[in-house]
Amino acid sequence: MENRNNVTVFILSGLSQNKNIEILCFVLFLFCYIAIWIGNLLIMVSITCCQLNDQPMYFFLNYLSLSDLCYTSTVTPKLMTDLLAERKTISYKNCMTQLFTTHFFGGIEVFILTGMAYDRYVAIRKPLHYTIIMSRQRCNTIIIACCTGAFIHSASQFLLIIFLPFCGPNEIDHYFCDVYPLLKLACTNTHRIGLLVIVKSGLIALVTFVILMVSYVLILYTVRAYPAKSRTKALSTCSSHITVVALFFVPILFIYIRPAVTFPEDKVFALFYTIIAPMFNPLIYTLRNMEMKNAMKKMCYYQLFLEGK
Repeated sequence: MENRNNVTVFILSGLSQNKNIEILCFVLFLFCYIAIWIGNLLIMVSITCCQLNDQPMYFFLNYLSLSDLCYTSTVTPKLMTDLLAERKTISYKNCMTQLFTTHFFGGIEVFILTGMAYDRYVAIRKPLHYTIIMSRQRCNTIIIACCTGAFIHSASQFLLIIFLPFCGPNEIDHYFCDVYPLLKLACTNTHRIGLLVIVKSGLIALVTFVILMVSYVLILYTVRAYPAKSRTKALSTCSSHITVVALFFVPILFIYIRPAVTFPEDKVFALFYTIIAPMFNPLIYTLRNMEMKNAMKKMCYYQLFLEGK
């Protein structure tokens, strides 16, 4: 494999060539990264300590927070380091590793969001059978399926790229290693591979997005007959999920549901699903969820109690 490559190091173009803008971006992304860790860790600790993990919705939210941390950590630390570096480089092996892990944890996130939509669908459409359908065994099976599906997706993307020859140039027009920018550098015709990427990434994201939207339409149709209080609670929960789905899926669809070409706007859209969405997920799920607010209050009271003692 390596004897077909003259390239052992890739140069990343980054977000900007202006040093002042890069410093500003570093400060902004450092704040975002700290917020991602604090927010998602707070959710995970609150769910675990307040025993909300027994409820399927919070069981999935716990894993979503974990996948958020892993997913954004495949890109953000390297991005922040490069913003302060004079020369933005990444080795061939690290580039391939980043490609695999980004699609793996991103795939887990996509499938967990689908599992959460299924959970809300069952809770609202079949409330009497909810505890039977969404048993702990079923929830564990869904998480295993999410990880398996993500691994298959990531491995297929990885295998499409790993056997391509890279002879030069070696400058990736992006701030991390992704499929389309790498296809652009390959020393061979990548038209067919580009079509496979659309099928594997674009169509998976599109089909998942359509399934999610259909499930929410059915949920909204069902809650019309609910009493006002129950309807408000159901709508609040679903609106949180829809907001997360929109922040995550719309930029992905813009990038992957098209031929294998790159645009300058791709970097901005990629920021949404690699940094912005993971940062807003904790805010969306906590500010609009009374049980999460109560769990976090209990955590704060417990901490104050320990400090008082």
